[in-house]
Amino acid sequence: MERIRLLLADDHVMFAQGLVSLLRDEFELLGTVANGEQLVDASLSLHPDVILCDISMPIVNGFDAVRKIKASGSEAKVIFLTMHNDASLLAEAFRCGASGYVLKHAAGEELANAIRDVAAGRNYISSLISRLPEEPLTNPTQKSTLTPRQREVLELISRGLTMKEIAAQLNISTRTAESHKYEMMQTLGVETTADLIRYSLRLGLIS
Repeated sequence: MERIRLLLADDHVMFAQGLVSLLRDEFELLGTVANGEQLVDASLSLHPDVILCDISMPIVNGFDAVRKIKASGSEAKVIFLTMHNDASLLAEAFRCGASGYVLKHAAGEELANAIRDVAAGRNYISSLISRLPEEPLTNPTQKSTLTPRQREVLELISRGLTMKEIAAQLNISTRTAESHKYEMMQTLGVETTADLIRYSLRLGLIS
């Protein structure tokens, strides 16, 4: 079986070196770059299967670099490896084309699992971001309990819009938008916006 080909992007040299040591036995490491501009160039020349990159990088940040990579037609899967446990950044990561979001203090085995999952075409969100029920997340009853309007609100939340922006786009009041969000969280049994996005991705309610 061919090994998954990785490209690493992080401006913290010691952290990047640690990643190389952690991953090189199982995966094929194509190279390490230190800024978003180098990442774009390297991805186009090396054609990795999976890119691991930080959000905060010099010259071009991770989000903009990934947008450029995706716009070029690259089929590489992207995992953001970051210290930011933040729902809005999580949403933005998937909006710009990522397949995974892993916190830097996650265990090495979790990162390896994330790489395998995204390489196989699945999404992966770090278990450290939020606590969710561990039961199977494919219950059709859960999917069907959301109304069409709630699904619209959910999709816009996943794109990183604020409640005020969602209300304006759907021509409803901010209070109504917030009510839809609260009802969805109650229905899905989650407590935070990060929970809501992560759970909805796993349920297949949003792409």
